[in-house]
Amino acid sequence: MDESAIRLQIGRIVDGIQARDLDLLREVYAPDVVSFDVEPPLQHVGVEAKLENWAKVFTFLADPAYEVRDLQLAVDTELAFGHCFGRVSGTLPDGTATDGMWVRATFCFRKVDGRWLVAHDQASVPFDIRSGKGVSDLEPDQPIGKSK
Repeated sequence: MDESAIRLQIGRIVDGIQARDLDLLREVYAPDVVSFDVEPPLQHVGVEAKLENWAKVFTFLADPAYEVRDLQLAVDTELAFGHCFGRVSGTLPDGTATDGMWVRATFCFRKVDGRWLVAHDQASVPFDIRSGKGVSDLEPDQPIGKSK
């Protein structure tokens, strides 16, 4: 039952992004969420900071879509951990469609008043250690280090 509830929360994140609905997204995150997202700064603390990230996405994608693949969960009574691959795509302001890029996503959930809320999340992009640059052309079914 708890795993199903967490999967529903991940689904609500997808729904909130696709609907550009910050109020729906607010309901999924703990008030004190700590987010390590792909853009600066190193951390975003609190639900308002997390929602500012999503609001930025909504300014440069007219019709955002969010895809989750390979979601794995480990659930205990009060805490849960999940990881997956995620991709935000959509249409840029100039009308160009973008597939976005796959990121590695990690979620830590905490049960608060009977509801599973995201207490921490992290999105990361692999990087080439030789160049120090991010590798953004990987697909979920490819092993790390094997770009297209």
